[in-house]
Formats: sequence, C-alpha cells, structure tokens
Amino acid sequence: MTDSIVSSKDSIEAASRSRVSFSGHGASRGAAGYIDPNDQDINVDFLGRRGDSLSINPPPDGFGDIRIAAAWDNQMVPDTSFLGKLFKRQKPADIDLDLGILYEMQDGSKGAIQAFGKTMGSYRTPPYLSLSGDEQSGDSKGDDEFIHLNGKEWPKFKRLLIYVYIYRGAMDWAHVKPQIHLRVPNEKQMVVTLSSHHKSLGLCAIAGIENVRNGMSITNHTEYFVGHAEMDRAFGFGLEWTDGEKDLER
Repeated sequence: MTDSIVSSKDSIEAASRSRVSFSGHGASRGAAGYIDPNDQDINVDFLGRRGDSLSINPPPDGFGDIRIAAAWDNQMVPDTSFLGKLFKRQKPADIDLDLGILYEMQDGSKGAIQAFGKTMGSYRTPPYLSLSGDEQSGDSKGDDEFIHLNGKEWPKFKRLLIYVYIYRGAMDWAHVKPQIHLRVPNEKQMVVTLSSHHKSLGLCAIAGIENVRNGMSITNHTEYFVGHAEMDRAFGFGLEWTDGEKDLER
C-alpha cells in the first residue's frame, strides 16, 4: 500500500451514509458501562482535559489481557413528535456510536479495527487487537463495546489512536457523553472523557496510547473530524481511505 491518502468530500459523505449498513453491531445506545465523573465513590483515574496523560510501567512478565472499552450516556432530549410537543415529553437521544482504533506497529505495519468495514481484528495473531461486545440495549451490565488488546504482544506496538464515531443520529456529542475505559491488569482503571463537545462533526479521536520503553503513555486528545481520512491525516498514520472502503494494512 502507498503512503498517499485518497479522500474527497464525496467519499467522506458516502462513508458516512454507509456506516449503518457496514456496522456489524446495529444500534448501540449505551450506557451500561458509563461512569459518572462526579461519583466520588468510584476508584478510577479520570483524564478529563485535552492533553491530560498518565503512564503505566511495564510489568516484569509483560501485560496481560487489556480491555479498551467505550461507554456512553444517551441524554434525554425533547420529543419532537406531535404528541411529544403537545405533552412536552422527552425521550432518549437516538444516537448510535461505534468504537475504533488505528494502530501502528514497530515494524511499520498499520491498520484500523472497527465495525464499519467489518475489520474486527485478531487477538492471537497480528494485529493482536479484537473488536467485540456490542451492548445493543444499554440496559445490561458490562461494557457497551470493547476491544481486546493482547498485552503480551505490546512490545510489538508503536502507538494506538482510539476514536468513536456517530454512524446514525444527530451529531451532538453532548447528548451521548462518550468515555473510553482502559483496564490493564493490576492497574487502576483509567477513564478518558471529552473535554469539549461538538455539534457538527461525527468523529472524535478521544485518546492515544504510545509505547514508551514497553510501558504505556495514555493521552486525552478530544479532537473532532469530518471523517476518517481527516483524522488519519492529522495523526499521520498514512492509511488510504476511499468511498467508505479502506485499505487497512501495509
């Protein structure tokens, strides 16, 4: 694959229109796993501002199974139907999200893991990332959606970019308040929250993880984009995105 990035307004719009059909998960309306940042009884580290970062030292025997999870909290919004307006009703925001990761390995290989395009990954073979666990109703316990990272293979990684994108519904991030949860064995759970909200861009690069001497450096990015190609360009992964399809590995 070449280093060039192929993108256009038409291709981004086509990708946006295709997200519902490409997503293998269907509607994901959270918020079974959402953690209230104001809950003083929750023992987690919050990275709530853009640029906030935390580091984890590598254990002597390497990391174990790492879970990178997305959770969100669909807020109540005015019901704009005739009866809703008449009786001043509210309803949960009808916004569906998907979780994705761009990765770069130490050997230079790069790619993406996400439901859109059905690039679900593999845990035991490269890229050592596997997408699973879409919680479709938001009412059961556990994560709304998560990616398993094979921590034993972490020395082979260079960096990750974790993002969430709206594939259906109004582009108002304040109505869903997504979070990224990072669970590393024997470490305190980390939660990355948005430092700002946007009403017109449907993709948010929430967090990055870098390999620093085989440890992890986690950073809050909170940066919004019109589409995947623009995000890729900003962070310099160099994947090739065209018409809602993409060449994911090189």
